[in-house]
Amino acid sequence: MYYTGIDLHKSSSFLTTVDATGNIIKQADIKNIDFNFVQYFTDLHGEHQATVESTCSWYWLNDLLSSINIPLTLAHAKYVKAIAYAKVKTDKVDSHILAQLLRMNFIPSAHKISNDHRFLRDALRARLKIVQRYTSVNNSMDRLLTKYNLSDGEQLSDIAGFQYQQLLTLSSLLKEQMLNLEKSLYPYLIPNDDIQRLLWIPGIGKMNAFTIFLEVDDINRFPDVKNFFSYCRLVPAARNSAGKSKQHSSKDGNKYLKIAFSDAAVHAIQYYPVIRKYYESRLRRKNKPVAKSIIAKELSRIVYYVLKDKNNFNNKFKGIEIQQKKSFQWPRVVSPDA
Repeated sequence: MYYTGIDLHKSSSFLTTVDATGNIIKQADIKNIDFNFVQYFTDLHGEHQATVESTCSWYWLNDLLSSINIPLTLAHAKYVKAIAYAKVKTDKVDSHILAQLLRMNFIPSAHKISNDHRFLRDALRARLKIVQRYTSVNNSMDRLLTKYNLSDGEQLSDIAGFQYQQLLTLSSLLKEQMLNLEKSLYPYLIPNDDIQRLLWIPGIGKMNAFTIFLEVDDINRFPDVKNFFSYCRLVPAARNSAGKSKQHSSKDGNKYLKIAFSDAAVHAIQYYPVIRKYYESRLRRKNKPVAKSIIAKELSRIVYYVLKDKNNFNNKFKGIEIQQKKSFQWPRVVSPDA
């Protein structure tokens, strides 16, 4: 068995291959051209495994190696660094370390999203960036009006008026792009059974349902609901030392799921009295962000079991029946009782 560590960059990569005893068999610095990779691996006869750190450009490499029957393990970049710190850090050293970790089965693997969901998830993340830019532009327009104590951009004159009109044009363009990208996802996601199940859960609209479905990808990769909470960034990290304990928010996990469940919690608190009452009971002992996070966590619990068991939402929150039911209109195309 051969084990190859790949230090992947934008235009080139450094590859190191070791055998079962850890001896270096081959090393090469090659351009990121399909032929170069195929040639490298075909020169080595026998079974083969490869690994690469989880960067934004692994899609093409995974597809290429799959076509020549070489399994690629996606290494979690943060945890690899924690396991294999090196004082001297070069492409050659990095690829060698990856190869040795793969040989010893010490690679902390990251999840590889399914091929069918790749372009959908990337498009949804692109939409979120457009939304953020749209919000930033609108905030700039509001600040500009506030400077002159005005409520209408038409009242601005000279350069300030020109600046406002430029921002207004940009805002309209971003809004159009945001809606067009959103609509392009409908044919792929609206008919999906899991999306339809998610849409019946309090606080979860179509965009949050899309985000949850695509970012989770496969709910079965989480052994239990606690792992899911952690991945969604809905449990605090803790530092315990010398008898002192301190909790803090964690950046480990998926930030997009954190955003989706936090947004769902706000809507659930606003529109569902049962959930609002539970939120207010938490608020007596916790601050607002913590109380909201508790609601987000409970919604993620519901999502976990709905996706895991492939069952429709039972219309209960913390064992209490929710009186309000969502509309049967689009985008809900499947009855929850079907």
